[in-house]
Amino acid sequence: MMIQIANPIYDSVFKYLMEDERIAKTLLSALLKKEVVAVETRRNEYTNGVRDNISMFRIDFGAHVKEPDGTIRLVLIELQKTWLETETLRFRQYLGAQYSNPENVPSENNKDGYAIPMVAIYLLGHRVGDINVPVLYVKHKAYDYDGNVVTDGIPDPFVESLIHDSIIVQIPLLHGQVNNRLEKVLSVFDQSQKNGSDRHVLNVNDTPFDDDDDMQYLLRRLLMAAANAQLRQEMNVEDEYFKALEDRDTALMMKDKKLAEQAEQLEQNKAELEQNKAELEQNKAELEQNKA
Repeated sequence: MMIQIANPIYDSVFKYLMEDERIAKTLLSALLKKEVVAVETRRNEYTNGVRDNISMFRIDFGAHVKEPDGTIRLVLIELQKTWLETETLRFRQYLGAQYSNPENVPSENNKDGYAIPMVAIYLLGHRVGDINVPVLYVKHKAYDYDGNVVTDGIPDPFVESLIHDSIIVQIPLLHGQVNNRLEKVLSVFDQSQKNGSDRHVLNVNDTPFDDDDDMQYLLRRLLMAAANAQLRQEMNVEDEYFKALEDRDTALMMKDKKLAEQAEQLEQNKAELEQNKAELEQNKAELEQNKA
């Protein structure tokens, strides 16, 4: 059956979605490909980037992840979502804040002062270069001088304190293909399902999720968001902001184009002046020759 759910590409809807612990565990478990048994939002969660040039939404989680051997490990999740292309410096600044935050170095049973391992997750509303996969996993490995992978003693808390893995999701490449658990969860972000007359909602077929309680729960949350008048208004505000942003960018592009045309015309005029000067010099030389 086709249903209309709120579009989680909007910051307001995404925040409403991730406030639910069960949904946060569902999404993070799918992304990490490990069971997240508990999750909590950390201080300074739900922060938006500076609104003058980009929209960047960030949530910090403390996730208790179940490893293959059954142990539970605390992992810091730095989740960032953005609609528009933005400079990597903005992402690096947020990561730097996490590395320098003393709260991420627990004091209890941690005499060596190791930091909590971190995973950076980026939900991007744009593509990254020529990379054609919707979800990219960037993981670090340790090597010796000869380029051989070092496995003994890895992972090590000292190493994990100084480096992190990343997961990059390119939302424009989510085209309704559901081949695994992650693609199933991310299908609610697929912008090809946007309603033709209302970009605030997605038209989703919920039949493939009949046997999945977590996905049914997630869809119900987005159904409630679609019916929430306050969230609708907040989506309108985001639309107005991006319309103003697009108008500004268009004006800047037109201005740059005009300046480029003027510069080209000046270069052309300069070349013509140089040519006229050369012709005058030639005429002067001919007159001198005739006079002689």
